[in-house]
Amino acid sequence: MNSLISTALSQYGVKEIRGSKDHPQIVNYFTSLGVDGAKFKDETAWCSAFVSWVAKQAGYEHSRKLTARSWLTVGTSSNKPEPGDVVVLWRESPNSWKGHVAFLIKESKRYVYLLGGNQGNSVSIKAYPKKRVLEYRKLRKNG
Repeated sequence: MNSLISTALSQYGVKEIRGSKDHPQIVNYFTSLGVDGAKFKDETAWCSAFVSWVAKQAGYEHSRKLTARSWLTVGTSSNKPEPGDVVVLWRESPNSWKGHVAFLIKESKRYVYLLGGNQGNSVSIKAYPKKRVLEYRKLRKNG
């Protein structure tokens, strides 16, 4: 199994805590990027922080930024996506600055199945329409 997928799966089910408390592991995703995790609540968009944490733990290059679209410049573009590749999606519109980022599990004719953070407020696998894919990215191993 791909080390990115196995590392991401180790976090499966990590979920936001309702109310004023924050899940310590979600806060850790932020602090692992060198930002003050205490300034971020688990309700803050955390998909990019999760993908960065996973990539860093597995020894791969990572974005170091909190925006999903920052992943459009990490790794190399791929027109033959494989499980473990990073998938960058648009949110609201293809021209918006907003997006979502996660790891590819599989794809069908109409959907990509992604393992990511902040999907239904947790680390989960969710299907997204392929028409929302901006790009597939292959990450490079560090070192």
